[in-house]
Amino acid sequence: MVFKMKGIVKRFGGLTALDDVDFEVAAGEVMALVGDNGAGKSTLIKTMSGAHIPDEGTIEMEGRKVNFRSPQDAWSNGIATIYQELALAGKMNVVDNVFLGREMRKPLLGIPFLDTSAMRKRTQELLRQLDVHIPNIDSWVESMSGGQRQGVAIARALNMDARLIIMDEPTAALAVAEVRKVLDFIVRLRESGKSVVLISHNIQDVFEVSDRISVMRHGRCIAVRETKKTTPQEIIGLITGAHEVPAAA
Repeated sequence: MVFKMKGIVKRFGGLTALDDVDFEVAAGEVMALVGDNGAGKSTLIKTMSGAHIPDEGTIEMEGRKVNFRSPQDAWSNGIATIYQELALAGKMNVVDNVFLGREMRKPLLGIPFLDTSAMRKRTQELLRQLDVHIPNIDSWVESMSGGQRQGVAIARALNMDARLIIMDEPTAALAVAEVRKVLDFIVRLRESGKSVVLISHNIQDVFEVSDRISVMRHGRCIAVRETKKTTPQEIIGLITGAHEVPAAA
């Protein structure tokens, strides 16, 4: 497994947000994470990404035990999180967003200057790899469509050499054509050997691109199903509690 959590507990005062959660993602896998509002999905991904420190349990990345104390710790271990808000700099261009905080430099007379040409070339390579069509990479990101902005955010994750990419509701509030683009991005990530955690309320999207589905309910991961061996009806039943999980599951 590229990523593994075991026995994760996270408390906020008297509230137990995560209760003995086991969660794992294989290399080159799209793992969907689903559940109703308040099920614990947001807390889980914030724990995965270093924003929350678990009170109990262990986390492993590529077989190594890790202790994330900040999002920077997760980034340095190859985990990138793309939140629904994207956290892109709207009044900066594509290249600046892709390299934000990781700018390439070259020395000139002993003084380091931005290597703009190298960054532009790398950005174009990443966009081509994802099949993201942006006519002018010098345009401000705020002027772009939702699908294009998702493409820029994913390109930034790839530029960080992320091996696990967490995507929080990436198709929310997008038009149909834009949803198609984002789902294609996810498929391309898997084809390139990356692992993806997809958080989504859209069951149709989940069944289209995921390999497995983890269902959360009341702060616990109550079931994991292979996508091709389950149905939307079963998953919805697990989310709502209409479908009970056997005690041995």
